[in-house]
Amino acid sequence: MDGAMGLRGLLLCVYLVSLLVLQAMPALGSATGRSKSSEKRQAVDTAVDGVFIRSLKVNCKVTSRFAHYVVTSQVVNTANEAREVAFDVEIPKTAFISDFAITADGNAFIGDIKDKVTAWKQYRKAAISGENAGLVRASGRTMEQFTIHLTVNPQSKVTFQLTYEEVLKRKLKQYEIVIKVKPKQLVHHFEIDVDIFEPQGISKLDAQASFLPKELAAQTIKKSFSGKKGHVLFRPTVSQQQSCPTCSTSLLNGHFKVTYDVSRDKICDLLVANNHFAHFFAPHNLTNMNKNVVFVIDISGSMRGQKVKQTKEALLKILGDMQPGDYFDLVLFGSRVQSWKGSLVQASEANLQAAKDFVRRFSLDEATNLNGGLLQGIEILNQVQESLPELSNHASILIMLTDGDPTEGVTDRSQILKNVRNAIRGRFPLYNLGFGHNVDFNFLEVMSMENNGRAQRIYEDRDATQQLQGFYSQYYEGSEIVVAGRIADNKQSSFKADVRAHGEGQEFSTTCLVDEEEMKKLLRERGHMLENHVERLWAYLTIQELLAKRMKVDGEERANLSSQALRMSLDYGFVTPLTSMSIRGMADQDGLKPIIDKPSEDSPPLAFVLSALQPSPTRSSSNTQRLPDRVTGVDTDPHFIIHVPQKEDALCFNINEEPGVILSLVQDPNTGFSVNGQLIGNKARSPGQHDGTYFGRLGIANPATAFQLEVTPQNITLNPGSGGPVFSWRDQAVLRQDGVVVTINKKRNLVLSVDDGGTFEVVLHRVWKGSSVHQDFLGFYVLDSHRMSARTHGLLGQFFHPIGFEVSDIHPGSDPTKLDATMVVKNRRLTVTRGLQKDYSKDPRHGAEVSCWFIHNNGAGLIDGAYTDYIISDIF
Repeated sequence: MDGAMGLRGLLLCVYLVSLLVLQAMPALGSATGRSKSSEKRQAVDTAVDGVFIRSLKVNCKVTSRFAHYVVTSQVVNTANEAREVAFDVEIPKTAFISDFAITADGNAFIGDIKDKVTAWKQYRKAAISGENAGLVRASGRTMEQFTIHLTVNPQSKVTFQLTYEEVLKRKLKQYEIVIKVKPKQLVHHFEIDVDIFEPQGISKLDAQASFLPKELAAQTIKKSFSGKKGHVLFRPTVSQQQSCPTCSTSLLNGHFKVTYDVSRDKICDLLVANNHFAHFFAPHNLTNMNKNVVFVIDISGSMRGQKVKQTKEALLKILGDMQPGDYFDLVLFGSRVQSWKGSLVQASEANLQAAKDFVRRFSLDEATNLNGGLLQGIEILNQVQESLPELSNHASILIMLTDGDPTEGVTDRSQILKNVRNAIRGRFPLYNLGFGHNVDFNFLEVMSMENNGRAQRIYEDRDATQQLQGFYSQYYEGSEIVVAGRIADNKQSSFKADVRAHGEGQEFSTTCLVDEEEMKKLLRERGHMLENHVERLWAYLTIQELLAKRMKVDGEERANLSSQALRMSLDYGFVTPLTSMSIRGMADQDGLKPIIDKPSEDSPPLAFVLSALQPSPTRSSSNTQRLPDRVTGVDTDPHFIIHVPQKEDALCFNINEEPGVILSLVQDPNTGFSVNGQLIGNKARSPGQHDGTYFGRLGIANPATAFQLEVTPQNITLNPGSGGPVFSWRDQAVLRQDGVVVTINKKRNLVLSVDDGGTFEVVLHRVWKGSSVHQDFLGFYVLDSHRMSARTHGLLGQFFHPIGFEVSDIHPGSDPTKLDATMVVKNRRLTVTRGLQKDYSKDPRHGAEVSCWFIHNNGAGLIDGAYTDYIISDIF
């Protein structure tokens, strides 16, 4: 690739609703270049900074619920200078990316899918020749977002093409495709083309655009359906995109929604092609079953504030959706467990009103007996079989509302899972609603999946009632069962499906046979696409099922399920949680390629940017903060340097402990922010030499945003507990997550800044020829701490706020080259020695000498308590 064009980034995050955001825009901020383009200009100038979007098209082909999307954008730089452009797409969380390609300056760059371990071994930074090269990957809270930035040559164009696939799920008696349109500027040729083919026949089809006035929507959205085929086309002209007749801004900013359903005249909807089958089952003549529901509600102290407010909102919403034939009860758990009624009562108007009053009035307790609350709720439902046989044909459901942090009774999560499993025994589903940013969602999700239910996050910054709209309906009304499989021995002509079901006063059975003539007709109409889509639908559903199963098990069984899911992901070219896509032809001088990754559901909001070029240490960089002249920190064997600005002086002390010991450096109880360091020994210690120890591992945590950073002399790992990405010190990177910004300066240092907190630096020390230390290690420095709370503690944290001391009786010490003195500090009289320590915050190789008063005996008298009080058991 030409030196003026570089990959700046790939951005991926998590999304919980079916959403597609389209963006192909220039990065703003550079000077405008004069265009020499011979492109035919439209009435309004569509270029921004000399860059215009020639085309942005979404092509969606749906065949028997299997949706295949291709998003293509062509961007042209008409300026006389290189310009940075971006291609940004948000896709449904349940979708799998299957292809990606870039064409620029006649060069094509294609995506290759590999297992994730291999891909990340090959990858440590995204870089190709050129300015501003790099990679961005982000796990957002509710979306899976793909973004790539490229620097485009003058008078050049670049084309992006992304392909992804998903199975559409039927909810509330219809299938839905939602496209969030947001190009951020006018597009010469904008188009959304949705082509639907359903062998059962299409019974209804509609399309709406929330951002268009009704009259303009009627003019620009073309929709039609007949028999098996449906079509929606949205192709607004540039003038129709304008927010006003004289504006150069676009009104395309909102949701484009396509909804449809299929005919239910025939009970059987069975497709067989290429030795694979798909059976869709949603009989429309069955009445809804009445429900037995027990709500298990967390009222512990951790639910205080927005969580309990949303819990009450959620309960009131779900109670309002209950029908007169339903039965229910409420169980509260905090330090103790209590029931509202102790048995099921009918959802009469009076009982519902009494329950709502109870919900509005209940107050919070202290601890969290989650295990006890669940077992009490399960027992109430189990009693139905014995004491209320007239309700035994109802659909029993257990719903827990919690932040998922057990602290009372049984607290071991694996034991809780086992207890719940054994108590329910597959008789009814468990749905978990998880509240708060720090909810242990993985724990709740595994518990739900083990008991045939679902887990759903309730986000604190959104209305709980909106998030639970149609809670029952989405699971129990207007949905569809899909079964797909592979037929052995080419016996598809004799393939049949027997279906039997029973419910409250209802029995159902049918046999579905393959209609060979109908299948031949369908193949003639849709051709290879039908065969291909039936097989890929099977592969998609099988991978999803294997990924779900592996969450429930451990050890060899989990490894086998992972192996099966990985093999199918590679065979069918899907980017799943077990695979990654690298971009063929894009690599740096080390052969390292950018990675397209799919984060896990429990990944916290995260973004990171890696750049290809490492600025010279003497050159200013936007990624390098200006360091203060004097800093507080700890380095080498470990020497603590405490800068006391009021005295224009410094205090020093050492901590002598064994390798492996973990020390608390910073701990802010108001926010939970902490920095801990683990000691390592010197590899090449000579006999009789002081057993030097150094910091070889740092753990930095900000629980408010579920942020964890583990730093060693080898790697930097984000959120190691949830399998986050790993960087090496060869990377140049900027990482962002909910108010935490981390800058990795290649082979040099790491700077971490926390909103409403502090700014800190980690210095990398590498073994070099002539070094007295034969072990790579880390230094840690405090660059800014004025926003940390007054309660901040730790070996360094206790000195973030003013400390006074007085020095007197300065005299020669036992070492004639050093002075001793008497220091009064914290109402204690200490003998201290004047000495020199090294501050490596600006120069990791040589350091700068700092004069300080040295406090002996592991800081005794200066630090609060004894140094052993700061020894902790875990890095986080």
